Amino acid sequence: MGTPNRSTARRSILFTVDVEEFDTAVEFGHDISLDEQIAVSTRGLRLIAERFDAVSARTTLFTTANYALHEPALIRQLATKHEIASHGYYHTTFEPADLLTSRLALEKLLDKPITGFRRARMGFVDPNDVRKAGYQYNSSLHPTWLPGRYNHWGEPRHPFQELGVWQIPASVTPRLRLPLFWLSLKNFPFSYYKSLCKQTLATDGFLNLYVHPWEFTDLAAYEKIPTYVRRHSRDELLDRVEALLRYLKPMGEFETMDEFTRQLEAVAH
Repeated sequence: MGTPNRSTARRSILFTVDVEEFDTAVEFGHDISLDEQIAVSTRGLRLIAERFDAVSARTTLFTTANYALHEPALIRQLATKHEIASHGYYHTTFEPADLLTSRLALEKLLDKPITGFRRARMGFVDPNDVRKAGYQYNSSLHPTWLPGRYNHWGEPRHPFQELGVWQIPASVTPRLRLPLFWLSLKNFPFSYYKSLCKQTLATDGFLNLYVHPWEFTDLAAYEKIPTYVRRHSRDELLDRVEALLRYLKPMGEFETMDEFTRQLEAVAH
C-alpha cells in the first residue's frame, strides 16, 4: 500500500542518529577495543544531543542493544526526550533473531515499547522477519545506488506498507536520487546540501536523514579511515548540523519516526 502525497500536508523532519559501536575504525584496519568503540560513540552522542537541545529538535536514535547495555544511564536519559529504536543487537554482525532480541533488550532497559528498526549499513532485512519481531516500521531502505554497497535505484522513495509494516526510506533527491545521508552532509558544499534538503522536503513532504555519533568526535588519530569519512568532524560538523536544523525548522516539524508512522497510519485509514 502506498502513502498519500504529503507535499501539501504537514511536513515532517526526521533527523535520525544511528547509535552504534565505532566499528568503522575496525572496518578500515584499526585494532581498537570494544571499550574504545563505545567511548568514542558516547562522546559524540553527548555532543550531538546538546545541539538537538539547542534547537528543540526531537529525534529517533536507532541504537544497537550492545551499545545501549554498555551505556544504560545515557540511553535512559535520552529516551526522556527522544525516541529509541532498534539498530540490531550488534553493529558488526546481524542474524534474523537479533530483530527480536534487540527489541526485547531495549524494552527491558527502558520499560517502554520499541516500535522501529533500522539495520546497520542500511542492509536488507526480510520483511517477514521484521513483522514477526513485532515492529511497526522499518527504515532500512536507502533508495539509491552506492557503489560497493547496494543498488536500490528502483525502490520506492516514499513510505509504503509491506506485510503490515511501514517502510520509511532514507531521503534521496526526487529526480537524480542523490543521497542526503551522512556522507553527503560531510562532503557536499553546505549551501548545495541545504538546497537539496529544502527541495526534497517541499516535494516529498518529509525528510529522513541520518548520521552517527562517532562523526562528531575528533577522528584525526584514525588515519586509516578515508578522508571523505573523517572530514568535517567534531565542532565543524556539529556546527553544520545545528545550522542545518535551524535552516529546516521553519519548513516543517521535527518528529520521531514513531510519530511519523502514526500519521501515516491515520492517513491510510
